[in-house]
Amino acid sequence: MAHITLILLDDVEKLGLAGDEVHVAPGYARNYLLPRGLAAKATPGILRLIESRKAIIAERRAKELADAKALAEKLNTVELSLAMQATDDDQLFGSVTPRMIAEELAKQNYTVEHTRIKMDPIKTLGSFDVEIKLHADVSAKIKLWVVRG
Repeated sequence: MAHITLILLDDVEKLGLAGDEVHVAPGYARNYLLPRGLAAKATPGILRLIESRKAIIAERRAKELADAKALAEKLNTVELSLAMQATDDDQLFGSVTPRMIAEELAKQNYTVEHTRIKMDPIKTLGSFDVEIKLHADVSAKIKLWVVRG
């Protein structure tokens, strides 16, 4: 199978960082990376552009890492409580999803994308530790209480 060589213009999770040269399937490049402006074909002009942006990219990464560490410190102290309907044997009608947790965090003025919350759907009442991946190197854990509502 043929692969296409691209230069990443932005960090892409599980693929690489901005400025990296990557080899990807043509469909992934054509349908995802190129239309979203996350990558460009490896040409001499793009290579020069990336070289000139390296300082800006490094500065942005350092700021994102610092922001993620600060948010992680705050989130590690957060305890959430979600009221859910449940059966007599503590099984939920439905389940607790990352989107529900992100909405509860937003009510407490924490902005976290639901895609950053790494968990399986919760289907019982109880106490759970939920991991939030804020950055490639930074994650936080919040305490979640699922109670009868």
